[in-house]
Amino acid sequence: MLKSVFSKYLVTFLVIIVISFFVLSGVVCSMVSGYSASAKEEAVVSGAGYVTDFLAENYNESYSGSFSQYVYLHRDMLGGALELASSDDAEHLVLVTDEEGIILLSGTGDAKYVSTALDREALLSMAEDPAAITLTDLSGLLDAKYMVCVSPIAGSTGDTVGYVLYCSSSSGISGLVETMLKTILISCMWVMTAAMIAVYLISEKISSPLKEMSRAAKQYASGQFDVRVPVKGSDEVAELAMAFNNMANSLATVEDQRRSFLANVSHDLRTPMTTIAGFIDGILDGAIPPEKQPYYLELIASEVRRLSRLVASLLDISRIQAGDRKFTKTAFDICEMARQILISFEQRIDEKKLNIEFECDRDNMTVYADRDAIHQVLYNICDNAVKFSTPGGTYRINITAKDKKTFVSVWNEGQGIPEDELPYVFDRFYKSDKSRGLDKTGVGLGLYITKTIIDAHGEEIWVKSVYGEYCEFVFTLQSVVSK
Repeated sequence: MLKSVFSKYLVTFLVIIVISFFVLSGVVCSMVSGYSASAKEEAVVSGAGYVTDFLAENYNESYSGSFSQYVYLHRDMLGGALELASSDDAEHLVLVTDEEGIILLSGTGDAKYVSTALDREALLSMAEDPAAITLTDLSGLLDAKYMVCVSPIAGSTGDTVGYVLYCSSSSGISGLVETMLKTILISCMWVMTAAMIAVYLISEKISSPLKEMSRAAKQYASGQFDVRVPVKGSDEVAELAMAFNNMANSLATVEDQRRSFLANVSHDLRTPMTTIAGFIDGILDGAIPPEKQPYYLELIASEVRRLSRLVASLLDISRIQAGDRKFTKTAFDICEMARQILISFEQRIDEKKLNIEFECDRDNMTVYADRDAIHQVLYNICDNAVKFSTPGGTYRINITAKDKKTFVSVWNEGQGIPEDELPYVFDRFYKSDKSRGLDKTGVGLGLYITKTIIDAHGEEIWVKSVYGEYCEFVFTLQSVVSK
């Protein structure tokens, strides 16, 4: 079973190369074999015509007797001429027969062919088309298959006095094809060797980063998020390694936020529960006098509300992640909502002596959105602005309309958010006040919920801040244009 990238690449390349060479060998051998056979056929037909013309011309001009007598009397001269048309390696063979098919003379001078009787009907059939080539062993006369062209010799009166059989061995063609196959096979072996080396280098270059990623993924699974994959080059694999490292950075950030969230939730659950339990125990065992019990009951109620807010935030997160929270859009006055929220913070604003600036393009500005969800968004942002404002500083709400969009801005003078933390403001569990010096009640879910709600409306939200000076949150809503 092939598991590694190297094995798959190697086998794939080798299969492609082998198939390619098989196809190439078949095509080349077929073309060469066809060309060689065609050239040899032309040579056989040409040779047969030459010998036939030579014999007919000499016989008709110099002798008046039978053709058999002519050949017998001039066998030395004719034998020499025929030898010129035959090769020493017996690749070519010329036979001369009389009209009955009895061999009178052979171009090789070998007496074994002379006086052999050939099938006259077969000769007549083969001689009907001088250009026709027959592959035959002449009924066992020859040792192997020969390409044979039979040409009739015409006498002075036009009748056939004999036949010329020009034979050419077909072994040369098969030998050429065999040589070519050997050459292609050797070339294939060299190419396969080179391909194996190339595939090894290429697959090693590809698989090495993948192996690193695999090892890193296993370490991530065990909770080690500080491992990074080396990035080499600028190809797709390098881009994958960079994406893998970015993912690792995100996982590490989420893990840090998760741990911080668990610590915060643990603290936020333990503190009020301890307070509630202590006060209730004090009331039950009489340690708190009756006249002070209403005061401590109010503290208990405050802690219960705090726990309720925490649980509500956690439930909101669960509903958002499950996709169960639905939004019903209606038209409402965003300026009036902002005024009501601002009034609800009156006591805290007075305690910090904040300078309030409230600006709207018009007294009433209607938007189209889910009223309760936007109230939650604006309340969270305004609550954070009051919480992190510098005492005696400026607190500004600005609502403007432009291009069918309403822009809601909440600006406060205060410590702000460090520049390197701005990209994470809307992440789950994020808390800018990690020391909990100012934010003793939040758990880092408010802005995440806010961003999710705005995204669900198809709108935008962003933050601008200069650390140590100010912080501003801005989000958009769909305007309802009055007719």
